[in-house]
Amino acid sequence: MLKKLLVPVDGSESAGRALAYAVDLTQLSKGAEILLVYCHRPFPKLLGEPYLQAAINAIQEDADRIVAPYRKRLESAGVHYTELLLEGAAWQKITEAAEIEKCDLIIMGSRGCSDLKGLVVGSVTHRVLHATPCPVLVVR
Repeated sequence: MLKKLLVPVDGSESAGRALAYAVDLTQLSKGAEILLVYCHRPFPKLLGEPYLQAAINAIQEDADRIVAPYRKRLESAGVHYTELLLEGAAWQKITEAAEIEKCDLIIMGSRGCSDLKGLVVGSVTHRVLHATPCPVLVVR
């Protein structure tokens, strides 16, 4: 029985399809919840105040803008979810979150918001497939 599904999102159509699949799966697995994960770029380390706080605010506002439609979809479906906004390399943070949170399954899109259009499977997805402690379902 699936209890916790990790769904990484990045604003791409592929991530939206993965979330829709996860929502359907949680409704079939009564009691399952979704761990919604968004990984943002690192905060700048060399800026002083007030520029550092302005950069942090901009990154957080961007993250909120990207995650908001996913939140709305989960709330309208009545799915229980937890949200994590993480700083750093997406594949690494997704893998760590899956392990720490003891996720049963990662459901992710085959390609995210990347400039590498020629890849069959996105680079983040590819790395997660090889590094994660749990099964990964890739949605096209």
